[in-house]
Amino acid sequence: MPDQTAAVTLRLVSALSEVPAADWDRCAGNGNPFLSHAFLQALEESGSVSAETGWLPQHLVLEDESGRLVGAVPLYLKSHSAGEYVFDHGWADAYERAGGRYYPKLQSCVPFTPVPGPRLLVAPDAPEGTRSTLIAGLEKALEVHGASSLHITFPEEEDWQALGAAGWLQRIGHQYHWHNDGYGSFEDFLGALNSRKRKAIRKERREVAESGIRLLNITGSELTEAHWDAFFEFYMDTGSRKWGRPYLNREFFSLIGERMADRILLVMAQEEGRFVGGALNLIGSDALYGRNWGCLEHVKFLHFEACYYRAIDFAIERGLARVEAGAQGEHKVQRGYLPVATYSAHLIADPALSAPVAQFLARERRAELADIEAMRREWSPFRHTEGGGPDACR
Repeated sequence: MPDQTAAVTLRLVSALSEVPAADWDRCAGNGNPFLSHAFLQALEESGSVSAETGWLPQHLVLEDESGRLVGAVPLYLKSHSAGEYVFDHGWADAYERAGGRYYPKLQSCVPFTPVPGPRLLVAPDAPEGTRSTLIAGLEKALEVHGASSLHITFPEEEDWQALGAAGWLQRIGHQYHWHNDGYGSFEDFLGALNSRKRKAIRKERREVAESGIRLLNITGSELTEAHWDAFFEFYMDTGSRKWGRPYLNREFFSLIGERMADRILLVMAQEEGRFVGGALNLIGSDALYGRNWGCLEHVKFLHFEACYYRAIDFAIERGLARVEAGAQGEHKVQRGYLPVATYSAHLIADPALSAPVAQFLARERRAELADIEAMRREWSPFRHTEGGGPDACR
């Protein structure tokens, strides 16, 4: 790039520091903290995201004739498929066995973060057609880099539909979210559950309360480097066991603690004055987003209390509409977190790969939607299960 069309300029930038924070945030909005300049810049500044880690920033920005930012897309040139949570390893293997070169590829997402949100970031006063211009810019970026493909993971449905209309391949997955049905307290929420599930949750919370573990909600100015030191130990322990090499480094946590403390909730478990576990959440305008969890000692039901029940308590107290607990873990359904559809869109340059992937995704979409409906209908812990629960499937 750059490419100029109708008095606007599309270009790729290799560092978010090249974009003023206020301009980026005007396009991203203030609803989702993961799309904020502060969060994405912390990933880059800490070195968690870099060419060396296989995440080369190539953010797409759209400027009007005065140079004002009116649209943007977080975008990375990648040499692998790790840290994405929408898996294309099978596509890569098949393509390379057939003699193709799958990497590098382009990826639009929040690195290491399977949180749905906007990906085609459009300023409130942007001209009509800005979303389509961004899509065209992404297609041009694929051509410029000579990459095999471009993947947009966990976009909002509106972006997903626009990409599908532009001919991109569409994929559906699912996550587990808790929805606030106007509850005034945790007991109000429990009252919406069937008797067996209500008793089970009360038992789990009671056992944690009687274990001697003290749980602390820490946010804003209460956050200290000592808290991050403890949490990073939990994060490294969990990450090394699950992934082999954790994605985030210690500096990243200090940076977000410094720059967006009011949007962070740490739930820390303390035993005899020592922190033994913790859960990291980010606070959005209408949602609490559960991210990372770790614990150095096994305490029965502590994971459920710290990650799920404390999050519900906080959301009710703050009047937040939902808690997003991420992918995996069907046990979440029994605790009030019901499955909802998530989306991704894929542009594959070679028709020899694109065609079979399209056929696979058509079958997979049908299966995913059927699974979501079945889980909501058959596993929902709520007393009123018609339609899958008291909240609508999105």
